[in-house]
Amino acid sequence: MINSLVTYANYFAKSFFSKEKRHLLVNDYTKWKRYYKLSRDLSVEQKTAGLNSNIGWLKHSQDQMVDDGFGTYRMIEGWTSSYPETSGYIIPTLIKYGIQYKDEDAINRAIKAADWLISIQKPSGGWQSLYIEHDRPEVVFNTGQVIRGMIAAYQQTKDEKYLNSAVKAADWLCGIQNEKGYWEQHVFMGVARVYDSYVVAPMLELYQITKNETYKKAAEKSINWIISEKQKPNGWFADCDNTIKHNDRPILHTISYTIDGMLDCGLLLQNEQYITAAQKAADVLLGKFEKRSYLFGRYDKNWNGKESMITTGCAQIAIVWQKLYQHTNEKKYLYAAQKMNSILLELIDRGDKETTNTKGALFGSFPLWGKYEKFANPNWATKYLADSLLMDLKTTE
Repeated sequence: MINSLVTYANYFAKSFFSKEKRHLLVNDYTKWKRYYKLSRDLSVEQKTAGLNSNIGWLKHSQDQMVDDGFGTYRMIEGWTSSYPETSGYIIPTLIKYGIQYKDEDAINRAIKAADWLISIQKPSGGWQSLYIEHDRPEVVFNTGQVIRGMIAAYQQTKDEKYLNSAVKAADWLCGIQNEKGYWEQHVFMGVARVYDSYVVAPMLELYQITKNETYKKAAEKSINWIISEKQKPNGWFADCDNTIKHNDRPILHTISYTIDGMLDCGLLLQNEQYITAAQKAADVLLGKFEKRSYLFGRYDKNWNGKESMITTGCAQIAIVWQKLYQHTNEKKYLYAAQKMNSILLELIDRGDKETTNTKGALFGSFPLWGKYEKFANPNWATKYLADSLLMDLKTTE
C-alpha cells in the first residue's frame, strides 16, 4: 500500500512538471469528468483516421526498438524493450491492415517482426515471458500468441519457416498440457488459468492448416475443462485473473481473452456449446454496457464491477461482440461494438500538443492513472483497438 502511494506520488509529481505529460493528465481528467458526454457515433472517416493513427503508433513503437519487435511507452520511464508475446499478435493486425488499406510498409514490418521472433524462439519451441530484456524462460500463454503471428506470416508469404516455427511451438504446448486440458507447467504464476482458451484458439487454426488432430484435441480438452469446471451458471469464470491476490475479481482484459478464445474455438469447430458458453459471458457485459456505456476494470463472481476502465479489455470485448454479430446477425452486438469503438477513439483524440510517443495510442486504463498499466501505453491496448476498428470498418464498407 505504502509503495503504491509512493509510486503514484512520484508519477503525478513528474507529470505535473512536464508540459507534455501535464497535457495528457489534464486531457484525461477533462474527459473523465465529462465521460457520459463523449461521442457515441463517429463517422466512417473519423474511425478510419483513428485506425490510421493506431497503426502509425504501432509503427512508431517498432521504430523505438533495437530489434524488430514492439514495445510499450511509459510516461515516466520511457520506452520498454520489445515484448515477444504482443509482438506475435500484432503481426496479424498489421497484415490485415496492410491488405485492407494497401499498405506494404505495414506488411513488411509484420514480416520483420516474425523473422525476429523466429530468431529468439527457444529450443523447446516456446517463447519467453515478459519483455525481451527480462530474458525469461518460455511460457505457455505468450507462446500461443506468437503462434498467431507465425500463422499470419505463413499465410501472407507461404514461407514454410513460419509454419515450421508454429508447429514446433504447438508441439511443445501439446507435450506439456495436462490430461484434463489445462497447463500447470511453464505458466505465469505457476497456476492454471482459463484465459489459456486464447492459447488453444490459434492451435485450432494450425490444425486447419496441418490437419494434425493433436492440436484439435488439445483445444477441445481445454475448452471442455473451462466449461465443465470453471464457468459458473451466470457465465463468470473462476481462475481468470492474472494475479493470485485478485483472482476473485478478474480484470476485463483476461475475461475477454477467455471469452474470445472460447468463441473462436466454437466458431472454428462449429460447436454450439462453446459458442453459447462464450456468448453467455459476453451477453452479461453487453447488458452492463448498454445500461451505462461503461465497463469496470474488474468483475466478481456476481458480475459486480469495480476499478477504473481497462481500455484493452473494452476493445477486446468489442471484438467479441462483432464476432457474435457476424454469427447471429443480431444488431445489438454491432451497435454496442460501434459505440465502444467511438468512445475509445474519443480517448485517443488529445489534440496537437502530444508527441509521437503517445499520438494514436490508448493508455492502459482510463483515466490514465488507473491501476492497470498506469501512466503507460501498452502496445496491446492499441493493437486491440485497431483490430476492432478493422472489423467495424469492414462491416460498414
